[in-house]
Amino acid sequence: MSSAPATVNARVFPRGGLDILSRHEVSRLHDASSGGLHELLRRCALAVLTSGSASDDPRAALVRYPDFDIQVQQQDRGIKLELSNAPAEAFVDGKIILGVAELLFAVVRDVAYVSTEIQGSDAFDLTDSEGITSAVFEILRNARVLRSHVDPNMVVCWGGHSINREEYLYTKSVGYQLGLRAMDICTGCGPGAMKGPMKGATIAHAKQRRINNRYIGITEPGIIAAESPNPIVNELVIMPDIEKRLEAFVRVGHGIIVFPGGVGTAEEILYLLGILLHPENAGIPFPLVFTGPRSAAAYFEQIDRFLRLTLGESVAQHYRIIIEDPREVAIHMQRSFERVRHYRMEIKDAFFFNWSLRIQSEFQHPFMPTHENMLKLRLHRDQPAHLLAADLRRAFSGIVAGNVKEEGMRAIEQHGPFVIDGEPDIMRSLDALLRDFVAQNRMKMSGDYKPCYRLVA
Repeated sequence: MSSAPATVNARVFPRGGLDILSRHEVSRLHDASSGGLHELLRRCALAVLTSGSASDDPRAALVRYPDFDIQVQQQDRGIKLELSNAPAEAFVDGKIILGVAELLFAVVRDVAYVSTEIQGSDAFDLTDSEGITSAVFEILRNARVLRSHVDPNMVVCWGGHSINREEYLYTKSVGYQLGLRAMDICTGCGPGAMKGPMKGATIAHAKQRRINNRYIGITEPGIIAAESPNPIVNELVIMPDIEKRLEAFVRVGHGIIVFPGGVGTAEEILYLLGILLHPENAGIPFPLVFTGPRSAAAYFEQIDRFLRLTLGESVAQHYRIIIEDPREVAIHMQRSFERVRHYRMEIKDAFFFNWSLRIQSEFQHPFMPTHENMLKLRLHRDQPAHLLAADLRRAFSGIVAGNVKEEGMRAIEQHGPFVIDGEPDIMRSLDALLRDFVAQNRMKMSGDYKPCYRLVA
């Protein structure tokens, strides 16, 4: 019988730039009713305090620390956090680890700001594409992620949280090569392929005596508990939903590297390719590389086949596959960033936010992965490729929800697997891809995987 985990009661003072909140914000953060923010704050804060967790069950931390609580207290000189029954692993000799404290205040900052200034304000029309993009910009600006007078150097790295040791070491090698070339790293902030590039880059940055290095983690409330921030993240941003999280990646990043992953990685790939396939985005340089060790060659061959079958042969012009060559990946990114820089200067677009990229509303409005909505998806090739990519992205988003998001898992437990219907060729290709993900243990970090979906044609 396992013993209860060690806990700590502590008082934490501001780290990372947040020192004041309005009375209204503090009141909302205290509110434990269905319309309040306290439970959301509690879940996100616990994810930060259990950074490095080996579980991808979003309910695991709350089960392990059921008595954890966090209260935001207003005082004369600013704010402080009162932690009750907090995980002892976040403390050293009774003092909270400084990096953890910074991320904890980032949680408070984003939960409060999004609720009061974005969702609770008339300043943004969240039914309109431009309004959504403006909201994404303001959340990132409030988090102080957007920095002027810096040449393009931000590499977004996508990939699975559940990858094998060889793939993880490869992500570190790529991150090392990027770091040697003075590139910063942005990921989904979790473990696996989200941690490896950052870890590799830290060594390279240290060798180059580079300071003020940036390791940005972008997440959202539905997934942070399943993919808690890795310890290297030094700039955390919590976007309100997966769609705004994905838009933040492509607006902030100057290029994207995709490592082996599962359904979440497939969702990200389809999101970006759906945007790049839109006719209005033709000619905009946006480097995209699929890469992994030699053992992952077959994985990317299958991804490539799936994309060509569903979105057409021309989709391949938007990405490059590089196997077992971290140095070439970094050199390709470095050269591509020069093209990005010249293009942005030519059209007078910002380096810190990709305003010129046209993102359609199909990629911006939150998708609710209910059984009814999953069955309504139009997975047929009798429509423009970018619209098919949007619904394929939603299909993978639903599977992610059924795998690791609390609401999705609860829906599967109550009503059974999501049913996904579509064109027979697409369904066969999708089935083969998902079966490989399951066989390669890319769906979960531990335990047997029980599919949350059923494919029909």
